[in-house]
Amino acid sequence: MTDDSPTIAVAAPPKPSEGDVLEAVFDTARQADYEGYSKHDGLNARWLERMAGSSRLRRLVAIQLVTRSPLDLRPLIGVRKARNPKGLSLFARAFLARHRLTGSPGDLREARDLLDWLIEHPSGGFTGRSWGYPYPWQDVGFFAPRNFPNRVVTSFVGQALMDAYETTKDGKYLDAAREAVRFLLDAPKTLFEDEDRRCVSYVPDEAVTWIVMDVSALAGALAARVGAITDDADLVAEGGRLVRYVVSKQTEYGAWYYSDPPSASRITHDNYHTGFILDAILQYGLSAKSDEFADAYRRGADFYEQHLFERDGAARFMSDRREPIDIHGCAQGILTFSLRQRHFGTGGPMAGRVLDWTLANMWDPTTGWFYYQRRHGYRTSIRELRWCQGWMSWALASHLELGGNEA
Repeated sequence: MTDDSPTIAVAAPPKPSEGDVLEAVFDTARQADYEGYSKHDGLNARWLERMAGSSRLRRLVAIQLVTRSPLDLRPLIGVRKARNPKGLSLFARAFLARHRLTGSPGDLREARDLLDWLIEHPSGGFTGRSWGYPYPWQDVGFFAPRNFPNRVVTSFVGQALMDAYETTKDGKYLDAAREAVRFLLDAPKTLFEDEDRRCVSYVPDEAVTWIVMDVSALAGALAARVGAITDDADLVAEGGRLVRYVVSKQTEYGAWYYSDPPSASRITHDNYHTGFILDAILQYGLSAKSDEFADAYRRGADFYEQHLFERDGAARFMSDRREPIDIHGCAQGILTFSLRQRHFGTGGPMAGRVLDWTLANMWDPTTGWFYYQRRHGYRTSIRELRWCQGWMSWALASHLELGGNEA
């Protein structure tokens, strides 16, 4: 006996709208008043901070146990949520990008509120204006106390301030960005210097000798951007020295190691730090109106696309290691390829593939959160406001400003 009943096709779930996802991501941040967990914030549990004490090893172990756990230990061990200045800068840039696209006064107001808070809450203690992380942080090459400033966070805040100035023409944002550049250039410590190149440390500590490659590129890109806006040729030139150092360390096959020497870190050619360097080189070239590093950018971008992403758009963790697929790498890919499309007319299709893969594999519509990482057989649904939501807010808004998947 045959079954002649008609076959009922099951419709695939509708593809989420980029705009709707972005609004959901903003909502998670608003509801938390922009306070959340961050990747290396294990010592924001006071008892764990006391137990680790001044021991480098105990601090590293405590932080890495919390960071690497597939389960989110933070609520269980009493890690305190906080406003992360880098996260605020990412959300602010996302609001500004959407404002430029839609003209929304609400988006501009929210961006201003975040940036004004940052201007009013610097880390202090050094020349200029600077920001750091709201937790004690032991890294391989240094220790940074809670709110101790660093050049990476300050560079990202400075770029958000410049976005605000160029969007609104409000001079207070340019003034604050200029003060950020003073910190980047004048605070300790210069790790290498010759006539044409300069390398600066991650944190302003005279004891630091560890070279982290993206730091000088980020600092140089902001210095050049501010110098171009203020007609300060010396500032643009100093930005070029910082970027030139990083470019000089590019491998013959177009990649960068995380540190110099490469043996100083277990990280080799990883995803999002490579994206940082590429975006910084591009920013410098645009600001300085220079094609000096055009070949380095092209070779680096080719390596980035060919070795740090799968064909379907999944972001590899490192060039020789697929997993864990990290949401930060996904967001960085969307940003870097979107910038490449905007300025060179190539990169749009890859940005779209990375975004499509991310929405299909890393987005949880029931909670409004992006997954932190995808590992073999499971996803870690750890909710880190800056790492998951902040990065993806800026990635989504940047892609929408470019024209979405129509690019």
